[in-house]
Amino acid sequence: MTVLLSAQGLTKSYGHRPLFAGLNFDLRAGERVGLIGPNGAGKSTLLRLLAAHEDADAGSRSVRRGARIGYLAQDDTFAPGLTVREILLAALADDPLEDHERETRTAITLTQVGFADDEQPAAALSGGWRKRLALARELVRKPDLLLLDEPTNHLDLPGVVWLERLLRAAPFGYLVATHDRAFLRAVADEIVEISRVYPGGSFRAAGGYDDFADKREEFLEAQARQQAAVANVVRRETEWLGHKARARTRKASSRIEDAAKRRDQLDELKYRTAQAGAAGIDFASTGRQTRKLLTATGLAKTLGSRSLFSNLDVTLTPGTKLGLLGPNGSGKSTLLRVLAGQLDSDTGTVARADGLRAVMFEQGRAALDQTQPLRKALCPNGDTVVFGDRSLHVAAWAQRFLFRPEQLNLEISALSGGEQARVRIAQLMLQPADLLLLDEPTNDLDIPALEVLEDSLSDFPGAVVLVSHDRELMDRVCTEVIGLDGRGGAASYGSVGQWLTACERVTAEAETAARAAATPAKKAPTAAPKTKKLSYKEQQEWDRMEDAILTAEAEVASCQADVEKAATAGQSVLVEACRALDHAQRAVEGLYARWQELEAKRSGS
Repeated sequence: MTVLLSAQGLTKSYGHRPLFAGLNFDLRAGERVGLIGPNGAGKSTLLRLLAAHEDADAGSRSVRRGARIGYLAQDDTFAPGLTVREILLAALADDPLEDHERETRTAITLTQVGFADDEQPAAALSGGWRKRLALARELVRKPDLLLLDEPTNHLDLPGVVWLERLLRAAPFGYLVATHDRAFLRAVADEIVEISRVYPGGSFRAAGGYDDFADKREEFLEAQARQQAAVANVVRRETEWLGHKARARTRKASSRIEDAAKRRDQLDELKYRTAQAGAAGIDFASTGRQTRKLLTATGLAKTLGSRSLFSNLDVTLTPGTKLGLLGPNGSGKSTLLRVLAGQLDSDTGTVARADGLRAVMFEQGRAALDQTQPLRKALCPNGDTVVFGDRSLHVAAWAQRFLFRPEQLNLEISALSGGEQARVRIAQLMLQPADLLLLDEPTNDLDIPALEVLEDSLSDFPGAVVLVSHDRELMDRVCTEVIGLDGRGGAASYGSVGQWLTACERVTAEAETAARAAATPAKKAPTAAPKTKKLSYKEQQEWDRMEDAILTAEAEVASCQADVEKAATAGQSVLVEACRALDHAQRAVEGLYARWQELEAKRSGS
């Protein structure tokens, strides 16, 4: 495959130690690559360098002549005052296209990402729809390679599944940075991890995430054995050189130099392996054995004139692991606050066990004081904390959450999102609890931290109520889930997958009904009196255009249904269904483009 983008010797520093140094890799046409790495490894920085939005300290970046490189940033920014249609048209301003071609491509792309109204202002969009618009802005330019930085941020679970299918059917290659393991499994055929734990700053392996994890484990085990071997050599050399000076003079100078090099090698190995740890997350339980911790009956809550949920019953006992699912805005956070006693329900009752101790992780880590030093946030009283039956100095407690001593005096606002999440988890771990109420605790956490959090929640003997877009963690931790539909309805499901299937069925039925209702009034290109500007064959093509477009759109709908059915039928079946959908969408795009050509000729424009 043709190399589209190449990075050679990339180096970037924000301190005395570089984020990465001498990084090399190629991205080829059609490759689907996942990019992972611990918090602070420089994934976002690397993507900005590759997209030429930032300069490297050293190294080079080269792009194949004529290749289009798209870039989807974590933060979605748009020029003020523009509609979604105007934003896409502006993205095509430098393309050598006719005006009607820009309009056609814009309309097709907005439909592809789910926009029904192209005149709505971008400023009024929710976070999930802003993400879709930012993606549409890149898709409309037809990239050969797309760089995506945490594209699942702000998307709800149905939105994440939609994005998976879009990427699998995409005609372009991509490099996608994400911590979502289920998303990685769905979209990546190869994984690159950047981390200082590796000699060259990165580790790349073909295959899905699970294959990568196995190969990474083999490499790290080999590196640990190497460190042990080098440490033994250094110990022997140190003992010898530690003898009297006369003994040292009998050693060849080259042996002395080799010993120094081995010490440097050992220091480098120790530095790298120190980066491979994960935060020590372990929530403390009170050990309470009460049969029922919380019983909620007939809960209902409205927001303005919209019902979030109604007639909802929840029972929490020790060992309950309840997941809350629903599209953005469906009331998951509101329900958590009702269960926590922070918000009253409109109707219904919540009975809590006497002296129930509940702790809550707020979405966005709102409880953190952004002006507070890290030292104070981790240890509010003095220089020690008591965790379990141990007293720990603040430096040791900070190290448990992967913070370095020099970070202790930094304000919370100077920390990354993942670091702030670890601070809030550290605070909650100091509060023994019967009930954990966790609202998006996985946001910004890297994969090692997610895996430790997963184990800690599974082992927690009390009750857990969890809101998260991380399907992997939800599936492994939750024993039951409640799905909110955002229209007042709520139901119990056996798994995240079961809920997603139900959501897709409801969505497909609604879309089918909408298409059926719109078909009689559809204003597809209508036949007009013949003019001399169209040839006989072109006029015949024009007369048949309406039926051709309706037939092609029906084929797209059929292919979309096939993709939904294939989602659980295996990767090869899903890939084939996605290819058929892509082919059908291209056929519709071609018909609309041809219609624009004939229309322009008929009107003499």
